[in-house]
Amino acid sequence: MSDLWKAVIMGIVEGLTEFLPVSSTGHMILTGHLLEFEGDKASTFKVVIQFGAVLAVLVLYWRRFFGFLRISPRMLERPGLNPLHVGAALVPFLVAGLTIYGYMKKHLFGPTPVLIGLVAGGVLMIAADRFRGRVTAETMDDITYKQAFGIGLFQCLAIWPGFSRSGSSISGGMLLGTSQKAAAEFTFIISVPIMFAASAYDLYKSREFLSIGDLPLFLTGLGTAFLVAMLAIVTFLNLIKRLSLSWFAVYRFVLALVFVIILYF
Repeated sequence: MSDLWKAVIMGIVEGLTEFLPVSSTGHMILTGHLLEFEGDKASTFKVVIQFGAVLAVLVLYWRRFFGFLRISPRMLERPGLNPLHVGAALVPFLVAGLTIYGYMKKHLFGPTPVLIGLVAGGVLMIAADRFRGRVTAETMDDITYKQAFGIGLFQCLAIWPGFSRSGSSISGGMLLGTSQKAAAEFTFIISVPIMFAASAYDLYKSREFLSIGDLPLFLTGLGTAFLVAMLAIVTFLNLIKRLSLSWFAVYRFVLALVFVIILYF
């Protein structure tokens, strides 16, 4: 299989899974392993195509982000989501990222830790469905600063590959009293600065593996991830009106079992 076809497949996987509670990192690691698309160039490629997923959120929620740019004291006083909510959710993740992300990436970014993360994240999602708090935030604009900070704490679990950033934060939101849809949309919003900062940092560290000759490969993956992520976000928001998180947990368990069989038997 040519590298361009691998780029298309990896772009599809990234776009489909980045904002679903199934762990995009886990899927990318496992898919790269199956396609024999691994190594320094592949790691850099996985970082680059995340920008496609970020761009999809910016396009779909451009009005919300444009509103954030016009920040004023009055904006912070009136009800509704504002940059302070986003900041409250980012602080725990940034602290965790700066302190333990390097260790996690060095020692845990492999198939076995991913499979453990898939199962553990699924257990958390089932717990969120069963023990969810009374809904006090029906929409994203109802989320309080305390809930935003709590969602940020849960999101730290996603530093373990396979756990899923969206799965952790949506589960945390539900346990803290947000609706499933409000938690999902808030997750999309806070993913932009997190993914942009993390991807930009990883890309800078991997700059020696970038070359003009790889530009078609990277652009193919990035463009594919952008288009698929747009469809995935819209589809997911419609699905969560009818499906509980437990369905995604079951998918994670099945996926983990399939890969255990493929990789170890």
